[in-house]
Amino acid sequence: MNLRGRLTIELFHSRCLEGNPLGDPAVREIPVYLPEGYAAAHEYPLLVILAGFTGSSRTHLNWMPWGETMPERIERLIASRKIPPCVAIFPDPFTRLGGCQYLNSGAVGDYEDHLAGELIPWAREHFNAGRKPATTVIAGKSSGGFGAFALAARHPDLFGWMIMHSGDCYFDYCCIPDFPVAAGEIRKAGGPREFMAKIGQPGLQGKNYFTAVNMIAMSACYSPNAESPWGFDLPFDWETGEMKSDVWARWLTHDPVRMADRPEVIAALKKLRGIYIECGTQDEFNLQWGARILTKKLRAARIAVEHREFDGGHMNTHYRYDESLGWLGEKLKAES
Repeated sequence: MNLRGRLTIELFHSRCLEGNPLGDPAVREIPVYLPEGYAAAHEYPLLVILAGFTGSSRTHLNWMPWGETMPERIERLIASRKIPPCVAIFPDPFTRLGGCQYLNSGAVGDYEDHLAGELIPWAREHFNAGRKPATTVIAGKSSGGFGAFALAARHPDLFGWMIMHSGDCYFDYCCIPDFPVAAGEIRKAGGPREFMAKIGQPGLQGKNYFTAVNMIAMSACYSPNAESPWGFDLPFDWETGEMKSDVWARWLTHDPVRMADRPEVIAALKKLRGIYIECGTQDEFNLQWGARILTKKLRAARIAVEHREFDGGHMNTHYRYDESLGWLGEKLKAES
């Protein structure tokens, strides 16, 4: 990786993740980017960049042909003065089921507490970054975009800026179409327990398999149930495919579009200094519709939102961070 700044991989022992239900490690690798000329005595803005489903903290460090890693992108934007020198951290959301949605769940673990209660205070103390909400940015794509919205809505005392790229939104369009596909895969395996036992095994792949993995993981995050034999409730009957309205209602409480109907969420979002929502017009999960609905609701509540669309889908959109971080840089300049 060609950097003039410094990238370190910190081993972080999370008390929040100790003894989590899935048996995932409590010690996580947290990459930290420090800009060229970093000096601990100087206070820096903090970028918290969240990975999508099945991503990890190292996802943003991956080499790609004719592309950049996220630290390289951030450094280029700093060098071109599109954004000020800043510290960036990359939390690790990976679980045995593929992800955590950055929520607390009795079936997965306390990942919201880990990020909001542990990582942000740690970054502030150890790297003198994001000392106040006005200099703390949370951003992500896909499940990371969902996490950015959910965390900003619940912790406006921590974050001043929220960037949501192709975030999970309007579950009616992005989730329901996958229910019959997931039910078919789970039924073929013999049930949720049997399907879960296969997750991560070599050779298992394909769109339908991944769809079922996604629905299992989302169920564990959105509808945990300690009395269930597998720790969560599915929003559909895995044998017949019939939707379960009571479980679906629990899912919808996490949908950003529905969250925007709650006065306490609107009050929290009004405390932010800036909100950026973006999605491709050909998103394979229909997320562009959710982004439009969410933007409309927030604007109706007199919340300023930068909403952008581009001609593209859900994959290989790392380059869009040039747009969102460029927008952020302009806003930070205006406030300085």
